[in-house]
Amino acid sequence: MDVFQGLVQGFEVAFSMQGLLFVFIGVSTGTIIGMIPGLGPITAIAVMIPITYGMNPAIALLLMAGVYYGAAYGGAAASILLNAPGTSEATATTFDGYPLAKQGKAGKALAIAAIGSFVGGTISVIFLTLFAPLLANVAVSFGPPEYFALMLMGLMAIASLSEGSTIKALLSGVIGLMIATIGIDDQTGTPRFTFGTPHLMEGIDFIVIALGLFALAEVTSLILNRSAKLKDMKKIGSLKITKKEYKELAPTMGRQSVLGFLVGVLPGAGGTISSFLAYIFEKKISKNPEEFGKGSIKGVAAPETANNAANNGAFVPLLSLGIPGSGTTAVMLGALIVLGIQPGPLLMTDHTDVFWAVIASMYIGNVILLILNLPLIPYISRILLVPRPLLISLVIFFCIIGVYAVNFSTFHLYILLAFGIIGYVMRLIQFPAAPLLLAFILGSMMEQAFRQSLTISNGSLSIFVTSPVAAVLLFIAFLSLLVPIVKDFREKRKSTK
Repeated sequence: MDVFQGLVQGFEVAFSMQGLLFVFIGVSTGTIIGMIPGLGPITAIAVMIPITYGMNPAIALLLMAGVYYGAAYGGAAASILLNAPGTSEATATTFDGYPLAKQGKAGKALAIAAIGSFVGGTISVIFLTLFAPLLANVAVSFGPPEYFALMLMGLMAIASLSEGSTIKALLSGVIGLMIATIGIDDQTGTPRFTFGTPHLMEGIDFIVIALGLFALAEVTSLILNRSAKLKDMKKIGSLKITKKEYKELAPTMGRQSVLGFLVGVLPGAGGTISSFLAYIFEKKISKNPEEFGKGSIKGVAAPETANNAANNGAFVPLLSLGIPGSGTTAVMLGALIVLGIQPGPLLMTDHTDVFWAVIASMYIGNVILLILNLPLIPYISRILLVPRPLLISLVIFFCIIGVYAVNFSTFHLYILLAFGIIGYVMRLIQFPAAPLLLAFILGSMMEQAFRQSLTISNGSLSIFVTSPVAAVLLFIAFLSLLVPIVKDFREKRKSTK
């Protein structure tokens, strides 16, 4: 069956009354869940598995896929309006989305996020349609050495997430790596830095750190600086994006759609890493990098475009190889097996209706999400009109609910409070929080890939240079670390003259 015939079959399923209904339910549910910090698509899809018993597998997957990419849309709202990432993929959106909201441009920021999500989702699903089998082979060729080099490259780029001292950014990253080692060692089963408490055996969840460093730190700042006026925060602003802004954003969205999709194809990478890499990449090539972190429209468009593209990219290894590309697709893999469908190379031939229906639903789902989200922006933005005491209470409530929903542990609420305090202190001493978060995300995966590589090579480090892909990525990582340090050194020399 060729691509055209497959798409026709897929659209027949997706455009049926039942198909359209479940796509709409999925994307709507996903959008709402994405706005609530801590829940995310994994929880929603896990809850839906019992609901899908006995359903047509194609329709069931339409529902779950809709929740997946709908959550990516919704996650931006809490990031922009409250500085509380709704999902881990939306964390990078807070860097410029929240400053835009503070400037009275929340409407524009949400509109850019919605359009970027649409562009990233649409371009990536075109790639998924045309190149899924080919890209699946590329994903398989990435072994532990290549993964380690890729993660190290992302880690070395943390200096780009700081407006101030590069040394402070690197120290922040080191703290993130240290936190990533907490918990049971995956290879030896040895508890590390748990201090004898079973609550730390599984480590610290990403959402606890993200909400603490950003949302609670912001709340603390608002409480302690009650005299500061936030008049602009009460302004929602226009949703209109000018022609000049469209021209600026078009190349960004195009680049990050490709980058996000390619990162999403790699099993285990996912939307969180792609959004951070997109933000760092866009800042590095920008003619005005100083605007990032202060309300850059590109700083909103890049991560939102990339994380939606990555979510669609994660379906490549899932559908073509039966390998989950992210935590959410791992849950979907289990759901498909429960429904009697085995994802893998034979899926395209044995269950063509399932394969092509999912792809067709993505085209429809992205359009529905754009139509659904743009008119709702003025209403979503009204959360900024809530009086400051109530807004602070609302943020704290969402943080507590989000963290407690992850593992139903009150201990993690104390951890949340601790990271809220740490986040506020880091602001006072001008230590950037973003490098800490990125290092935490990449740390455990990088360590695992490094140890697997040494196991394969019997302890020889040459495995990282004998692989051409790994060698190139390591060279880029070295440059990413060296360039900001040299730049800082030159600036200091100029200032002393």
